[in-house]
Amino acid sequence: MLNTKRFSWLLVMVWMVVIFSFSAQPANQSRELSKGVTAVVMQWAEQLFPDAKIDVANVHRNMRKKAHVFVYFVLGVLVLRALYQSGVRGGKAFTVALGICILYAILDETHQYFVPGRGAQLSDVGLDALGSFMGAGVYRWWRILRKKTI
Repeated sequence: MLNTKRFSWLLVMVWMVVIFSFSAQPANQSRELSKGVTAVVMQWAEQLFPDAKIDVANVHRNMRKKAHVFVYFVLGVLVLRALYQSGVRGGKAFTVALGICILYAILDETHQYFVPGRGAQLSDVGLDALGSFMGAGVYRWWRILRKKTI
């Protein structure tokens, strides 16, 4: 049977593979995927705000940037959880989690440099770092609150 510590690190690795697979998509394939997501969001927006004039190109660009924050938010949660399961606690765990996430973001952007039509952007590393910080922060805050209520 898989123990909790190993399972936690397995989840981190699986999520890193998910991120890697998105980054490995050539530009046209990545653009089509994000356009599909944008189309769904636009359908919801049109139902909720039928009279609004929404710039689809702007929504698409924002969706792509928010995707960076979201996937690294999840990574931040998973890495910090895995560190806690491994016995690393407190500020040290938080700092190590951020270090792992930011290092992976840098490696991911470097990888994208070699994908057809894609490029490496420092601003994306910043968004990834922000998402990681938020995810790890929420997980740490949740652990603190949970400890106080038990």
